Amino acid sequence: MLLLVGIGFLIVYALLVFYIGWSGWSWMKPAVSARFRLAYITIVIVLAVSFIIGQLFGGISVMSIIGSYWIAVFSLLLLMLPIVHLSLWLLRLTRLPRHRTQKWAGSLTLVALMLLMAFGSFNAYSPTVRHYDIHIDKHVPGLDRLHVVMAADMHFGHLSGAAHAKRLVEQINALEPDIVLYPGDIIDNHLDVYTNKGIGSIIRGVNATYGVYASLGNHDKYKGGAPALIKTLEESGMRVLYDEVLSVNGVTIIGRMDHTDHDRAEFAVLMNGVDHSSPVFLLEHQPYDLDVAAEAGVDLMVSGHTHRGQIAPANLITSAIYENDWGHLQKGTFHSIVTSGFGFWGPPIRIGSRSEVVSITITFAPSPPGV
Repeated sequence: MLLLVGIGFLIVYALLVFYIGWSGWSWMKPAVSARFRLAYITIVIVLAVSFIIGQLFGGISVMSIIGSYWIAVFSLLLLMLPIVHLSLWLLRLTRLPRHRTQKWAGSLTLVALMLLMAFGSFNAYSPTVRHYDIHIDKHVPGLDRLHVVMAADMHFGHLSGAAHAKRLVEQINALEPDIVLYPGDIIDNHLDVYTNKGIGSIIRGVNATYGVYASLGNHDKYKGGAPALIKTLEESGMRVLYDEVLSVNGVTIIGRMDHTDHDRAEFAVLMNGVDHSSPVFLLEHQPYDLDVAAEAGVDLMVSGHTHRGQIAPANLITSAIYENDWGHLQKGTFHSIVTSGFGFWGPPIRIGSRSEVVSITITFAPSPPGV
């Protein structure tokens, strides 16, 4: 069954690549020699397979980078070209020369594509800070307020590399957090890239009064297994909670294995023995089962994974799948905060979303009289 799905995906992908390639050739054909056709077809094929090769063999950095940018071009053109072709069809009803309208349509499409790529790259590599203020009606001895900084979906790899890691450290430290939380997708499937680029030593520079805590996401995978991955990440200055519960300065922090890990513990098992009189924070990479977490007594659940669609209109898909695909949602005393992510998956492009670090200021119930 999985093989049939894979074959079906490749067939659809090939047809879409053909559509894009044919559209480009139709625009260029009047201005280039027919002998260029073979070179053009070769270029399109190389671009089309570059992303697949890059994902299968992450160590091939050139193909990974080319493939990532190709997917951005591929996605944007699939949105733009049907509109262009519909417009050209309607213009045939006018007296405008067909060859001239096609020439201008192709030129305008190319300019629009370059502008969108530039805009999307800015959104990806210029992270902003989102601020949320929440109240948890629980008393924490000696603590009336807590400043939590959260970042997820860094996807550290070839394109989200050392420079982006430095941006993360600078932005987090500038916020002067009490606690830092990373709810998953810290790396992008290939730990070797993370270590070879020295990213671990960079993010070790994050400073937080009560420490840095992380859970793993669906892209935090390593052929050497989870223990080796966790060891490397913890050498980067974070405590990885892999279906674990930890008490930190009067606050309970729970880190779950990812939703795709079928051997992860039942949530009720993790919550067994948790002190519900203290605030309970949950790191859950994928923002599923908000009601389950709320009923179990979680006060704050932080998540990522959705990227807010990354490239619009994919945000319409994420908002249909998840009850909270981005931002802050409160249900009674339960708070869900989902980040669009600090990095990106595949293309270093964001349109309709932006890379971000999340700053959460939490106030607690005041100390009882005489305490």
